[in-house]
Amino acid sequence: MMQQALQTAWAEVVQPLLQRPKLLQVAALCTRGTGGNKKVLLVTSRGSQRWILPKGWLMDGKTAAEAAVQEAWEEAGVITSTVPTTSIGHYSYKKMLDSGVVAACEAEVFPLEVHEIAKAFPEKGQRKRKWLSPKNAAKLVSEPKLKEILRQL
Repeated sequence: MMQQALQTAWAEVVQPLLQRPKLLQVAALCTRGTGGNKKVLLVTSRGSQRWILPKGWLMDGKTAAEAAVQEAWEEAGVITSTVPTTSIGHYSYKKMLDSGVVAACEAEVFPLEVHEIAKAFPEKGQRKRKWLSPKNAAKLVSEPKLKEILRQL
């Protein structure tokens, strides 16, 4: 009887908690140039200062691609870009939420061709930004699937 109760608790309570779906974010893969002169824009995260793509949550009233464009502006100062129609891939990572909980996230990656970049932008004092070759950008990011996306450029 006790064993059955434990099995039921495991199957109906514990396992579903451990198998929560990943939280969805959108990421902006900002590029400029073509061919061997193509560069990728990375920014540092606010907390750990790791090199990442500008990314954030979906936004009411915006498509996922439009939300990626908004994140590129807020985090990197991208003010003019081509709005993509489809993503080019996705990658998984762990994110520390404001509550202190670590959540599994999935970032959908949208390519943005950058035409202009601002000197001042909302998160300028909180982040660094850097233009790199896709190969060098892949060396700086932590997420294996994102490394793969960058190497394919």
